[in-house]
Amino acid sequence: MARRQSSAPPEDTTPYTENIVDIDVTSEMEGSFLEYAYSVIYSRALPDARDGLKPVQRRILYMMSDMGLRPDRGHVKSARVVGEVMGKLHPHGDTAIYDAMVRMAQDFSLRLPLIDGHGNFGSLDDGPAAPRYTEARLAAAALTLTNHLDEDVVDFVPNYDNQLTQPDVLPAAFPNLLVNGATGIAVGMATNMAPHNLVEVISAARHLIAHPDATLDDIMRFVPGPDLPSGGRIVGLDGIRDAYATGRGSFKTRAKVEVEQLSARRTGLVVTELPYMVGPEKVIEKIKDAVNAKKLTGISDIVDLTDRKHGLRLVIELKNGFNPNAVLQQLYRYSPMEDSFGINNVTLVDGQPQTLGLVQLLSVYVNHRIDVVRRRTVFRLGKKKDRLHLVEGLLIAIVDIDEVIQIIRSSDEAAAARARLMSIYDLTEIQANYILELRLRQLTKYSRIELEKEQDELRREIAELEAILGSEERLRTLVSDELGEIAEEHGTPRRTVLLESEAVAPTVAADLALAAGKKGKAAPLALEIADDPCWAILTTSGQVARTSNQEPLAEAGPRAKHDVFTSVVKTSARGEIAAVTSLGRMLRLQVMDMPVLPPMSGLPNLAGGVPAKDFLTLLKGETLVAFVPLDEVLAIGTSQGVVKRVQPDYPLNREDWEVIALKDKDFVVNVVPAGADDAVLVLVTSQAQLLKYGAASVRPQGRTAGGMAGIKLAAGDRVLFFGAVQPQDEAAVVVTIAGTTGALPGTAPGTAKVTAFSEYPVKGRATAGVRAHRFLKGEDTLLLAWAGHGPAKAASAAGVARSLPQEHGRRDGSGVPLSQPVDVVGPAMAWADPAQTA
Repeated sequence: MARRQSSAPPEDTTPYTENIVDIDVTSEMEGSFLEYAYSVIYSRALPDARDGLKPVQRRILYMMSDMGLRPDRGHVKSARVVGEVMGKLHPHGDTAIYDAMVRMAQDFSLRLPLIDGHGNFGSLDDGPAAPRYTEARLAAAALTLTNHLDEDVVDFVPNYDNQLTQPDVLPAAFPNLLVNGATGIAVGMATNMAPHNLVEVISAARHLIAHPDATLDDIMRFVPGPDLPSGGRIVGLDGIRDAYATGRGSFKTRAKVEVEQLSARRTGLVVTELPYMVGPEKVIEKIKDAVNAKKLTGISDIVDLTDRKHGLRLVIELKNGFNPNAVLQQLYRYSPMEDSFGINNVTLVDGQPQTLGLVQLLSVYVNHRIDVVRRRTVFRLGKKKDRLHLVEGLLIAIVDIDEVIQIIRSSDEAAAARARLMSIYDLTEIQANYILELRLRQLTKYSRIELEKEQDELRREIAELEAILGSEERLRTLVSDELGEIAEEHGTPRRTVLLESEAVAPTVAADLALAAGKKGKAAPLALEIADDPCWAILTTSGQVARTSNQEPLAEAGPRAKHDVFTSVVKTSARGEIAAVTSLGRMLRLQVMDMPVLPPMSGLPNLAGGVPAKDFLTLLKGETLVAFVPLDEVLAIGTSQGVVKRVQPDYPLNREDWEVIALKDKDFVVNVVPAGADDAVLVLVTSQAQLLKYGAASVRPQGRTAGGMAGIKLAAGDRVLFFGAVQPQDEAAVVVTIAGTTGALPGTAPGTAKVTAFSEYPVKGRATAGVRAHRFLKGEDTLLLAWAGHGPAKAASAAGVARSLPQEHGRRDGSGVPLSQPVDVVGPAMAWADPAQTA
């Protein structure tokens, strides 16, 4: 019986011999480390000084250009670009390629983004979406880096498997390394370069082209410092100059912050720009940590209002009583709102890592660009000469085209026809081949005219190209002009503010000077606002504010627009005052809550105030009458002629209370301090009756009392004005404006009269007083009355200044017709302390 033979190979009985090679571990480690270091330095981490790109960035841009992903075409999936780059050019993982691609699309990373990304390409606080979710194409600026690659402007080298070629460097029509900066960590070295403004860098490069021996000072006239994508402020320029001179240096960047009035009672710091590569979430986290650790005080809340429409807006709300400028100094110290940037200009020059200053970096780029333009010109010159050679041969053939056709038809093969054409017409082989490939439609009579025109144009272009190559000056001028076109097309204004030293606002400078004292020594700002004297102000237009300090009195100069003060209370920054309403309520107010006006003299600019309705909570039908101090005897006058002097025995644990018991349909006209018994109380009624008497006639009462009769009113009459005047005030005046009851507002300005206060006699309390204004025909009421320290100033409800009669009239005389309606009258002084006005 036959047996099936096994197909297994015979067993190898040869004894196994070990082959161990002894090597020196030190030498092996050194060699392996050097190979790794070489690969990282030259193929991954450091940018080339000529185009400012690392190999992966260069390969991405070149491949996207090769794929036709231009700005005028649609976006494609990022994963497709990553796949093409990884499969053809870059022998590393897709993560590294996509990360580099994302950075080139982020406008907060690069000053001039090179990729137009569509989708979530990340933020300063969050990473990008996966490449399968995002799309990309080249940005317009990237085209200037890759233009003319098909004109032999740079050398091409094999890719990692020698199947394809890739550019060794891009033509780079602008200094990308300085404009967009670079970061990278190699082996034993690293690079960290700050972005700059395109227009400034190109201006410096053009100056260097025209003046090759330019110094650093010359160049820094064009490039004073970095221009960061996020804006912000750079404080201190000494480190920048060191970096521009040696390639190494550092500078401080700060956020852009403004102090704003967030509400009627709340002040805040609004951050609109942050240091380079610092995100709002990081700032919020660090601020919260510092507050919890008791390093930061005075902060009540922090809100991120950043959106796509308005950009960055980080609102830091402050507690009342804290100096915003001092809190800001703390924020700079304990949060990333102040950051340092270390410049380390390590880059590859001729394949060698070098640390370069600003002039050297520009010189390397300028030399590269000159070489690119020279090679491009040589290439174009060769193409033009080749075309001219063909056109000249074609013109020779067209002159005797019938004979040429006969030669071709009579030849057995193309080689014979070529040889006969070359011998008969003295043509080159290239010209003869071109004639043989000629199409019959090119033999029209117009083709000769077009060819002759083309011949002339080619000769002109060749002469121009030869002139460029023959003149170094013309070549450099061409490079400079092309740079100027790039700057004009892609340039943007500077975003980062450069400060020689720590610049502060005038208010901060005043605080620092005050903190330093008379000796001029540096001192930190006081964190909490000092209890300094100030003025609390209420105006007739309803603006509430306080001054930053107590300034001396000053006459208000002539202004086209101003507001008239209803109340001015002398107080302190941490003090309390009261607001009295038309319903007889008194509300306790913290002066600290009021918005602060800038330092001023004379009439203050009340643009920093807030409307009273936003500052106080009033009942329906209730209006704010006046601000008053809490520690003085007050005099209150009502529309029904009631007068009351109230003792300052207000409850300590309440925020509001009743200060006078009003009768039905009665309301408070005004409240004024009247602690001195010799003060003169004044009441003026709508029927032009004026009564004045000493404050001693009104006995002070408790806050729950209803007051006493102040003036005897006729039927239908009411109190129009109530106030107090110092008896020794010789400048006091009375202003009365008469009109018609039924007239529409603004249609009849009425008549006005200004009278010396001293002309009115003192009468007893609760009497009818004396006539203060004689009505003319058609007048039946007073529209407005006021008595106080003169000269008086008048204004409209909108704050527009109005004129009053210059000369004083008789106390019982009639008024002078007004050209425009007057809505409010007040004192001429910016603010007046009753003791000082006396």
